Amino acid sequence: MAPTVKLVAVDDTASSLELVAESLQQEGLTIFTSTDPEEGLDLVFREHPQIVLLDLVMPKMSGLEMLERIIAFDPAIDVILMTAHYTSETAVEAIQKGACDYLNKPISIPALRSRVERLLADARQRKRALDLDRELLETARFEGMIGRSPLMWDLFARIRRVARHYRSALITGPTGTGKDLVARALHNLSPAASGRFVTCNCSAVVETLFESELFGYVKGAFTGANADKMGLFEFAHGGTMFLDEIGDMPLATQAKLLRVLQNQEVTRVGSVTPRKVDVRVVAATNRDVTEMIAQKQFREDLYYRLAMVELGTPSLAERKEDLPLLEKFFLERFAEQFDKPIHGLTRRAQIVLARHSWPGNIRELENVLGHAAMMTLSDILDVEDLPLSIRGTESGKAEAAGASPAPDASASLEDHERELLTGALERAGGNQSEAARILRISRDRMRYKMGKYNLR
Repeated sequence: MAPTVKLVAVDDTASSLELVAESLQQEGLTIFTSTDPEEGLDLVFREHPQIVLLDLVMPKMSGLEMLERIIAFDPAIDVILMTAHYTSETAVEAIQKGACDYLNKPISIPALRSRVERLLADARQRKRALDLDRELLETARFEGMIGRSPLMWDLFARIRRVARHYRSALITGPTGTGKDLVARALHNLSPAASGRFVTCNCSAVVETLFESELFGYVKGAFTGANADKMGLFEFAHGGTMFLDEIGDMPLATQAKLLRVLQNQEVTRVGSVTPRKVDVRVVAATNRDVTEMIAQKQFREDLYYRLAMVELGTPSLAERKEDLPLLEKFFLERFAEQFDKPIHGLTRRAQIVLARHSWPGNIRELENVLGHAAMMTLSDILDVEDLPLSIRGTESGKAEAAGASPAPDASASLEDHERELLTGALERAGGNQSEAARILRISRDRMRYKMGKYNLR
């Protein structure tokens, strides 16, 4: 069965609407009509149609004004303008403002059906593509990671191959690329999956405490050692020890780590008795290890011991084809987390994200989409919802269009929404309908939000 497509028709002449609705009625197409432009805009905001038919000359608001507001809401909506007052100048202006077609009245029913049929075919194809993306997202998941690019498929395949056999492994890659997820995947697919997964962030440990943290100590080993203490390696016995940012580990500790890897035993600080441990070790770093070895900052023998299995995580810039899947994954997660109906990104927002270089990789993308999901009051994220650092030159356009300034990032979700609502109401002079249009939401939703926050 073909996916359902929504069409909104707005014309101040009721007979024209009846003719359009009767002529276009078919299975798989839901038609909404209105003789009032403001109610028509509410229909567009509420139903989010794929196609809109607009009369050019209407009271209260012209078709061109409605066109601008609809394209500002979602540029992917196909808008057809209809008029009995055709001029080539108006037609060109309509096309420049985003209309996909311009028809003369009285409308030729065969011509209208032909144009709408082509748009329906395109809309259904886009909906099928979205459905396929949902299915693809499910098939592209691997141990908490998302990817369908060749680089990620190769990484997934290598993890599967080595997980059952490795005793030590090194994961390299830029910050924010998911090295911790790769370490977790190695653990989950290894025979040690039933054991603990213990993490030590080497960049967060004070240098003088490294040995006691990793290997433990005995009572009286130093001032304050009032009782024996188990180290992280002993705690991870039977499981996996994950040493994140191992490039920040001191050389003296690196030497003792090498002995642990070679002998599978640890000696607590202040003790002379080694203790046997059965631990798989996964290390990760975002630094160039070979350069560190050349500068005598990392032991070469430790590197070769760890790098028997070496896995590299690609940057987001190297796997841009995964961006739509990652966007969908994070938006679904934030929609649930913030309890908001977020259905995706506008086409222009997708373009802005695709042009960004993503120096912070997946972590940066997650933060950007989390910010946008928190800021928006609409169910579709647009450029104005993105942080200023991502918008770049787009921010000037947003400000010129009267976009809301970003609220304080430290405030709660409720504070963000209240500030957006009050800001829009101030700019609209208290006019609820105008404020709703500024925020790209329906009047009903605007009234609901005002009641929620007691705004009058």
